[in-house]
Amino acid sequence: QWNNPMIAKEARQALALQRFAEANPQLLEEIRELDAREQAQQIEWAFEDAAEEQGIQPWELALQLIAETPEQLQAMRLETHREVAEALGMEWEEYCQFNEIDPE
Repeated sequence: QWNNPMIAKEARQALALQRFAEANPQLLEEIRELDAREQAQQIEWAFEDAAEEQGIQPWELALQLIAETPEQLQAMRLETHREVAEALGMEWEEYCQFNEIDPE
């Protein structure tokens, strides 16, 4: 389905929510009476709750849902961490040490 190994960032969250919804048919059943906007909101809340239950950030759960391979998951995870480090103005090595990340 995806020729591109890295899914466009803008599409990642939407794809993750879609896969999350597909994996939770009982949720879809519960919200089917709602309008599309409310359904989207309910799916997002359930998604955030699921991440919290797993003790991870929603972005991390999103990557787990959309990654096709463990290698792709690791690459996208490192890419996201690099962006966070840049946003914080931290050196990559310092950021990795602080967050106990293997920079490889």
